[in-house]
Amino acid sequence: MFENYALLTEALPFWTSMMNSIQVTVLGTVTSILFCAMGGYAFAVYTFRGKNAIFATMLASMMVPPVLGLIPYYLIIQFLGLLDTHLAIWLPFTATPVAIFLVRQYVVASIPRELLEAARIDGAGEFRTFFTIALPLMKPVLGTVGIIQFVFFWNNFLTPLIVLTSDDKYVVTLALRTVQGLPNTPWGAVMLGTTISIIPIVAFYIFSSKQMIAGLTSGAVKG
Repeated sequence: MFENYALLTEALPFWTSMMNSIQVTVLGTVTSILFCAMGGYAFAVYTFRGKNAIFATMLASMMVPPVLGLIPYYLIIQFLGLLDTHLAIWLPFTATPVAIFLVRQYVVASIPRELLEAARIDGAGEFRTFFTIALPLMKPVLGTVGIIQFVFFWNNFLTPLIVLTSDDKYVVTLALRTVQGLPNTPWGAVMLGTTISIIPIVAFYIFSSKQMIAGLTSGAVKG
């Protein structure tokens, strides 16, 4: 194991890649929770023109294979000047249809409208009602969204492969794949790196699994 660890750290800046993955995953997950909470809450609570059409379009987009969007994704990232940046990896994927749908269904089933109306009558604005009343009540479903997004950002390989070119900006999935491309691939080092890389995601799931189960069963039972 120690020989494999030495080979792993010699072949690539492994711990730099781990820190890059942690940074991307944390920023992406936290931002996703906020944006998806806002989006799901808006679809559940407010009435506005084109609401049903927008929601149906969002759901229909879930049936489109992600690979079809790679070329437009690259062109947009290039136009915005975000190539070879971590921002390009997590920002475009912070408001996903699946997560918004889950939040919307949970709010419809679990948050009484009377509670929100009471807050408005007491003088609370829309943002205060959302952040002080609705958001704490969404904790179970937001735990589910957090796990889904955490797993996605941590395991993401394709988009980093497309936009990242600097070795010091590689996330761990891309870095380990780079080692596999070396002559006489040190498979023991690759396996050790893979084992180390799954520890954060397993730990996150263990501490958040109760929230995920509560979020899924709450919406299913009450819906």
